Amino acid sequence: MEAESLHLEVDYVGSSGTILSPEQKAALQTSLVILKNNQKFNRVYYWGKILGVKDDYFIAQGIGKDEMNDKTTLYSKDCVNWNLLPPATDAMKKTSRLAKGRFTGDPSYEFEHVEVKKTYGENDEVQEEEETIPIKEEDRLASVISDIDNDVSIVPRAAFIKRPAGQVVKNRSFEGLTVQEAAKLSSYMHFRDAVKLNEKTLLQRANLDKAIDFLDIIEEDIPKGSWSLQFERGSGLVTLRSLLWLGYVFYHVPGTRKFGCVYTGTGEKNQDLPFML
Repeated sequence: MEAESLHLEVDYVGSSGTILSPEQKAALQTSLVILKNNQKFNRVYYWGKILGVKDDYFIAQGIGKDEMNDKTTLYSKDCVNWNLLPPATDAMKKTSRLAKGRFTGDPSYEFEHVEVKKTYGENDEVQEEEETIPIKEEDRLASVISDIDNDVSIVPRAAFIKRPAGQVVKNRSFEGLTVQEAAKLSSYMHFRDAVKLNEKTLLQRANLDKAIDFLDIIEEDIPKGSWSLQFERGSGLVTLRSLLWLGYVFYHVPGTRKFGCVYTGTGEKNQDLPFML
């Protein structure tokens, strides 16, 4: 959710358990404005909170010229002082997925993953060697945030457009989804580079608008049923909750330009989801 309207829009996700104390709200409103000016961001979003055993991480994202690909992620433990997170590489993500359990709340903490490697010696004797792989909590934090963004970060259809040069920007003519559109999963799209769109046939892509339909719709997500869509306040608010990353909530006020998302959870993926549906 945008930092500028944080104090208003945080109420939209209160029913999902996302609550900020008055002190945290005040600190975030001030520090995120300072962060935006100091780092020369076009826009700053409050991304959410990852719960640790000893301490919690408050996450913010700064946006540059490209809304989708020009992101800088920062974390804070007191809502005042912000630290940059390293960009999550594929190698970092692969290593970080080996770490099990919750975050501790200490960025310098190192998880240890022990792998047993089997080697064959003389006379085909099997020898076992233990290899310890250190995983920094800061790297794991960056990887989990990147995974959540990739898996469940969503936006309403037509909220963003893709310019001919490939730049993704906010659609100024977007006036919100109607109540009928807001009730359909096909009206929401993953805010990342399209994967399934390229697999569609030319006939399926014939009716798509290239400027708007450049993302994957969440209706095609596997497994089916990984999203919970609910209306609140009559039809004045629609919320989508992810069952894959428990704690991720998207909200939209139909008929307006108000939409956003926030994550409040332990940073652990629900691997049992296919067996729960």
